[in-house]
Amino acid sequence: MENQNPVHVFATWKVKEGEIETVLNLLETVQKESEKEKGNLFYKIHQSNSDVNTLVLFEGYTNEAAVAAHRNSAHFQEFVLGKIVPLLENREIVLTTPVHYL
Repeated sequence: MENQNPVHVFATWKVKEGEIETVLNLLETVQKESEKEKGNLFYKIHQSNSDVNTLVLFEGYTNEAAVAAHRNSAHFQEFVLGKIVPLLENREIVLTTPVHYL
């Protein structure tokens, strides 16, 4: 059964040397378009304090279907998969569900 709880995505990207400005510029468009998605709760981009070539994306979606819609969106396909991924050395993605204590 599909998770109907909010889903948070933590994506850690190691950008190839000399490509960080290009990736950050492309991410500006991805962020703006992602925030317009119906199921998007937030889309935050962080840069490591110890390594400028490491980015951590923190994204929130209403449920798993919203994550799937994001991954199938034109901007994700064109910008993330088509233009950004080739500029990365490494890419790790963790999907999480927030823990709530009673």
